[in-house]
Amino acid sequence: MVTIVIVSHSKQLALGVRELATQMVQGDFPIAVAAGIEDSDNPLGTDPIRVYEAIASVLSDDGVLVLMDLGSALMSAEMALEFLPQAQREQVYLCEAPLVEGAVAAVVAAAAGKNIQQVIAEARGALTAKATQLGVDNPQLSVVNSESPTHAEYPTVEIRLTVSNRLGLHARPAALFVATAARFQSQIQVRNVTRNTAAVRGDSINQVAILGVRQGHEIVITATGKDAEQTLEALQALFATNFGEDDSTFAPAQTVNQEVSPTTSGELLGIAASPGVAIAPVIHYQPPAINITQYHVDDSDAEWQRLQTAIHTACLEIQAVFAQASIQIGDAEAAIFDAQLLVLEDPVLLEAAHQRILEHHLNAEAAWQAVINEVAASYQTLEDAYLQERVNDVADVGQRVLRLLVGNAPADLHLLEPAILVATDLAPSDAAGLDPTKVLGICTTAGSATSHSAIIARTLGIPAVLGVGGEVLHLEDGTLMALDGETGKAWVEPKPDILDVLAAKREAWQTALKEAKAKAYQPAITRDGRQINIFANVGSINDVQVAVANGAEGVGLLRTEFLYLGRTSAPTEDEQFIVYQAIAQVLNHRPLIIRTLDVGGDKPLPYFKIGVPEANPFLGWRGIRFCLDHPELFKTQLRAILKASAGHNLKIMLPMIASVMEVRAAKTILNDVQNELRQAKIAFDENLQVGIMIEIPSAVAIADQLAAEVDFFSIGTNDLTQYVMAGDRTNPRVATLVDALHPSVLRMIQQTVQAAHTAGIWVGLCGELAADPLAAPILLGLGLDELSVNPQSIPILKQAITQLSVTEAEAIATLALQQDSANHVRALVNC
Repeated sequence: MVTIVIVSHSKQLALGVRELATQMVQGDFPIAVAAGIEDSDNPLGTDPIRVYEAIASVLSDDGVLVLMDLGSALMSAEMALEFLPQAQREQVYLCEAPLVEGAVAAVVAAAAGKNIQQVIAEARGALTAKATQLGVDNPQLSVVNSESPTHAEYPTVEIRLTVSNRLGLHARPAALFVATAARFQSQIQVRNVTRNTAAVRGDSINQVAILGVRQGHEIVITATGKDAEQTLEALQALFATNFGEDDSTFAPAQTVNQEVSPTTSGELLGIAASPGVAIAPVIHYQPPAINITQYHVDDSDAEWQRLQTAIHTACLEIQAVFAQASIQIGDAEAAIFDAQLLVLEDPVLLEAAHQRILEHHLNAEAAWQAVINEVAASYQTLEDAYLQERVNDVADVGQRVLRLLVGNAPADLHLLEPAILVATDLAPSDAAGLDPTKVLGICTTAGSATSHSAIIARTLGIPAVLGVGGEVLHLEDGTLMALDGETGKAWVEPKPDILDVLAAKREAWQTALKEAKAKAYQPAITRDGRQINIFANVGSINDVQVAVANGAEGVGLLRTEFLYLGRTSAPTEDEQFIVYQAIAQVLNHRPLIIRTLDVGGDKPLPYFKIGVPEANPFLGWRGIRFCLDHPELFKTQLRAILKASAGHNLKIMLPMIASVMEVRAAKTILNDVQNELRQAKIAFDENLQVGIMIEIPSAVAIADQLAAEVDFFSIGTNDLTQYVMAGDRTNPRVATLVDALHPSVLRMIQQTVQAAHTAGIWVGLCGELAADPLAAPILLGLGLDELSVNPQSIPILKQAITQLSVTEAEAIATLALQQDSANHVRALVNC
């Protein structure tokens, strides 16, 4: 029998819907509820762990139908699916049907023995009877009062923040900002002090993005309402954690062509947007033109409902694109489609469209086109070239809705034979749907290397040259073209000598890539037989799956902060246990090193009061210091890790260690938890290893003493470098100082490795330095036993190590330690 799961912000609402639905079939029916959160002051919300548990409790071979109320309920349901094995995930269906009517219809259909598709159809059509009775031809939600709530009885609270993530409030961080703000009731306004902008609404994705907030800019956020302080704390946490972005994987792409040599016949110069060589016939892509006519409408309400229908359908389409993109290009890049969804929910944009339809009696197409043009024009007026590129995302969303309004079929990018795609430009949703086995290259007359389409092309591994001359649009389909995405050049009907050079470069490129990927599952063994363990740094279950697919031999750093951030209370022991166990199962007995909670100071939790903001949060109350001051919070995490260790290869790693006393205090708490579990006869790994992060100079100075207390070291070069160089790695004014290849940092690594090996323990490195292939010979020569990097870097790093010998690496490391600058170290390894 098909089973049902109800996901709601309100537990009372969900229980009421379940009671109503089960009464319709006069008996027990398998309906699970995942609703509300454990917060007596603010119980409204959704929790992906609860959704996962609810789905797991009613799993059925006939299928599980999940109905959700609104907002984050959908995101929680999608996240919950990640915790399920693939076979079970395929049995679960998320349905957009209305919660109350949909649940009743679905239960009746399921109880009658209908299959999952029939149950879904009944749920989706649940509003038809009500609409017919009320005489509504097209049942849609009517527009709600768009006036912002007044909070005159509450004082306005204000914070000032400096933006540290490298690209500022671009699409994904802006989307996360708006989504976080939407969890609270307060009215939020944001102002870019650096650019002296006016304040804008914090619930508008477009207005927040148009502020042009970049790294180093100062912004002011105000909140007015009863939960103003909690709102600002949650938003402050986003900024403190760089919005979850890992700047270590950011490589600024070329935005202008640097090639100055004269062109030869048939040669085109453009922007190098995605590396690689492609040689193939061209095929043009031009999305069907959407022609709209402006006209007067008498029934404004019906016209507004028509626009709402198109927007709702567009949301469903974008959700489908996001789901596919997550599989193809990963969650991080697919998150741009989250931002597109927020554009469709932008209250400022919707209010403007509604006003045009209601007051000016414009048809939906004309009203929508007008407001989209206004938003696009706002982006184009910005001085920042990167933010100007975001107009493509707005246009992509706008065109999708217009296509639905006029009834055009979706654009078809399906190719029968491999080709180079030639176009004026590519929308992000078009780029996300490309098949790299058919689209061998991309050549456009517009775009830049910072556009989302270019980012997606790089992620897919499709060579791309953008911004070439318009003459390329007049080529006939089938014309032979070659392009080099590394130099930004393209050739029309290239001569044999050029073809030979490019073919050789393409073969070398493809061979190196294939070899790296093909050998990714093999151990990284040097030419003279030394093996280096290559692990992955991860922050989600999806990251672990990608890591294993790229040949990770384990997880060297699981950042557990993702379990604590973006919520109103700390995760429970059971919630953490489920996640740790799920990740361990994906790893299948490979090592899993779990770093205990590393928040506080520069990464505050909104539900823990830190008092007066710290002047130097990087030197403040964070990491192990925070956990030792919150022993119950610490114990809860340790219990979850210990319980998950039974039958798995887990290890615990303590962050921000500065003294021996901190290690001993943490071990005392761990021993207490272990004794509690033994008394309760709960199994755990009795031989579980405990290690520490080496990221503070004091820890390096007493590494010999610390080595006597723990089972392993892991060097975090990101923090260690900034502490050694006394340079805040989030401050662009001193960014050049914070270079992990500086000889002073390398000497710290050497001293740590020597102390560890003298004590008989192993030592790894999990900072971004490990992902730099240039650093591989130095790190190998310094004697590191394990390197932990982002999952995408694993194949190339393994390949780099197999080409080295320990003797050569030790010689290079010795010379590197004698250099007087990071630049000279780079020159040494580049020789």
